[in-house]
Amino acid sequence: MDLKEFRSFRERMNERILEAGNLDIKRFFALDSRVYEDGALPTRTKELLGLVASLVLRCDDCITYHILRCVEEGVSDDEFLETFSVGLIVGGSIVIPHLRRAVATLDEVRAAAAGDQAIGAGQV
Repeated sequence: MDLKEFRSFRERMNERILEAGNLDIKRFFALDSRVYEDGALPTRTKELLGLVASLVLRCDDCITYHILRCVEEGVSDDEFLETFSVGLIVGGSIVIPHLRRAVATLDEVRAAAAGDQAIGAGQV
């Protein structure tokens, strides 16, 4: 699934789940959104923490989501690699396949951003 399909599926299914009206699910989704807002820790740091937890839990969808959010928060490639190393040391070698996919996802996000910038530059 490419990034566009990932985002579309995630948005469509979140909408479908929330429109079912289950109060417990709605509360969990709301809490999940609020916990990443700026507080004592900035959003950027919280997203990096979410990325580490996602690596350790081996949730590829979660990893992709947090990579996208971290890019939006301006995380550099060096910061990503340090974050990946924390996830690897905490989670152990079983994290390696997810680390590979995380790096591939980051490469895809960076390539898409570079393509968008090239397109924007050509539309002067």
